[in-house]
Amino acid sequence: MNPQATPRRAVLLAGAGSAAALATGCGSDGDGDGDATASPAPPDTTEPTESEATTEPTASAPDEESLTETSDIPVGGGTIFKEEKIVVTQPTAGDFKAFSAICTHQGCIVAKVENGTIDCACHGSTFRITDGSVVTGPATRPLPAEEITVSGDSISLA
Repeated sequence: MNPQATPRRAVLLAGAGSAAALATGCGSDGDGDGDATASPAPPDTTEPTESEATTEPTASAPDEESLTETSDIPVGGGTIFKEEKIVVTQPTAGDFKAFSAICTHQGCIVAKVENGTIDCACHGSTFRITDGSVVTGPATRPLPAEEITVSGDSISLA
């Protein structure tokens, strides 16, 4: 070993000590007590015990499951929910249907609902808003029906 060279172990230990000093010196829990070495506790990732678990629904639970309001679905038409990959139609007033928004031809998401059909812009397939059946191809299979629940003015995925 060269007498002027610093041993590798010394460089590594010095680097680790500097990093620890920097992390400790910069840390603060913001409570103003001057304890720079305190670090926040890690988040609790354990499941609550049976006695800790709440059985009452939260006020926001119904809104989280709600897909839309009945007033948002036009009579004789429908609305596409791209994120959920669902299309909800209202063929006649108060009669709500739901279908997969994935075209059965090649898997595109349908693009619009108009003139009594659900239309796929990729290859021109159209489906009836009443039952999802094929009006024009190239699709040969209907859109699969999806389960929804209508409660008052709210439509939710079942």
